[in-house]
Amino acid sequence: MSSFNFQVTPKIVPVLDKDYRPIALENRAYLDAVKKSGKSVPLAIALERGDGVISTYKTQVFADDSDMAESNLLYVERLVKTLLWAKGGWKVIIGGSKKIGEYIKNAYTPEGSRAFDAKFMSRVYEKPFTVEITDYDKVPETNEVSNPVGRHLDGCRIGFDAGGSDRKVSAVIDGQAVYSEEVIWHPKVTEDPEYHFNEILTAMKTAASHMPRVDAIGVSSAGIYINNRVMVASLFLKVPEDLFDKKVKDIFLKCQKEMGKVPLEVANDGDVTALAGAMDLNDTNVLGLAMGTSEAVGYVDKLGNITGWLNELAFVPVDYNPNAMVDEWSGDYGCGVKYFSQDSVIKLAPNAGIELDPNATPAEKLKAVQDLHKKGDERATKIFQSIGTYLGYALAHYAEFYDIKHILILGRVTSGEGGNLILAGAEAVLKAEFPELAEKIKMHLPDESNRRVGQSIAAASLPEIKK
Repeated sequence: MSSFNFQVTPKIVPVLDKDYRPIALENRAYLDAVKKSGKSVPLAIALERGDGVISTYKTQVFADDSDMAESNLLYVERLVKTLLWAKGGWKVIIGGSKKIGEYIKNAYTPEGSRAFDAKFMSRVYEKPFTVEITDYDKVPETNEVSNPVGRHLDGCRIGFDAGGSDRKVSAVIDGQAVYSEEVIWHPKVTEDPEYHFNEILTAMKTAASHMPRVDAIGVSSAGIYINNRVMVASLFLKVPEDLFDKKVKDIFLKCQKEMGKVPLEVANDGDVTALAGAMDLNDTNVLGLAMGTSEAVGYVDKLGNITGWLNELAFVPVDYNPNAMVDEWSGDYGCGVKYFSQDSVIKLAPNAGIELDPNATPAEKLKAVQDLHKKGDERATKIFQSIGTYLGYALAHYAEFYDIKHILILGRVTSGEGGNLILAGAEAVLKAEFPELAEKIKMHLPDESNRRVGQSIAAASLPEIKK
């Protein structure tokens, strides 16, 4: 790990994590030092996704002959990782310093520190992951497209929401849910994909039975979907890899065929949450952030569209502390999942002096802390205050990559009074450290019961019915 000597004391320190080093603050200090050094050079990072879509990010770094050049490496490594998980890509193009380019290229080899990320992106985009090094002026410019999906309320529609513990479906006629149901299912522990197919199809047929016809089907599900195909999704965690390729990738297309080949649109549940929020607020530039089993994020852009970005911010680094908790899946430290999910509550509990049952599930541990909080236990209060502080600094980091007017804070971690503490903590950080963002960004804590109906209608609104 290369050195990074831009540690800044935050104005607001998480009460249970004195060693937290917000990336937003330290990147700002780094870029300020680059600017003042008189030895700055430009660096461009382009990420290519499917169909030639390119996202390009430009920054400044210390020249290779500067005494501070070593600190470029960690700054750019964390930046590339952030861009990859926010926007996605099978190819990274580094334009500028060859030294930085080689460092990044080495990190994304099968033996490198970011091998997990490279393998994951290869799987999503079905191409070998590549890092190219070139001159700054040869890096391609941004070529983005966002998809105008959703907000279609005409006709008889099915909205299906595939959760990890229950599946929800609604029959929606001209924007009104005429029937909704929630059914417990067990997709994450089932190996046979026929189980998943039959459960999904049963839900769709149930909703169809409550309408005169079916004009379109919209699906909201955790995971990564490209052209309505399942690329990566936790719902199919136990399905063997060979069966995944044969039976899971096209599972929703198979359901579409069974339902009469009506228009179908599958979207990440985070994006559908953001879309539901945008429809409710009647506005754009909405970031939805759900704190539950993991950190799930969705985004609706200035056009009111879903972008096609990954928005997998659970993997985006938010803390420069090298001793921060490591994510067991990716093997990396300081990433969002350990700050904005039930993992964060569990991580902070010992610091608060709360001993949790080691045999309890993560969901049970979260509930135990929330029960203590309901009883007025100040130790639990400190946990939610700390998460609020984390969130304020993380939002400032996310705002470097997303144009945000509204942030929706959702998920089990935000249930009860804890959600209000998280919101208040984040707002306090923005006011103290980033007043321009405090002015611009409005935070919302939607009511859970309203959101559930909104989510199913938003899912149903995804496909357009061609006249």
